[in-house]
Amino acid sequence: QLQASGGGLVQSGWSLRLSCAASGTIFSVFSSKDMGWYRQAPGKQRELVASIITDGNTNYASSVKGRFTISRDNSRKRVYLQMNSLKPEDTATYYCNFLTDARPWGQGTLVTVSS
Repeated sequence: QLQASGGGLVQSGWSLRLSCAASGTIFSVFSSKDMGWYRQAPGKQRELVASIITDGNTNYASSVKGRFTISRDNSRKRVYLQMNSLKPEDTATYYCNFLTDARPWGQGTLVTVSS
């Protein structure tokens, strides 16, 4: 499983750090997988906001570039999303998953940004 945590209610301009922990059968393959943070706002499609591949290269959606930073710790089987300068439009449920051959989506973690 991939379990996201760290969400909450914050004001515009604040920061949050999300964490995603691998467990179960995913634990042993985590280090060999390209990972992504996704989000889904109410009434909208799920979108990829940040990705990190096994060699550490990262990529970001234009809407979050310069504000969000994705990182991974293979020894701890975790991937992180540092979110700075949050905006109300960042309000969504955030999930982590593989970039390809996605595993079942977990519950995600809700981020609410008030103006």
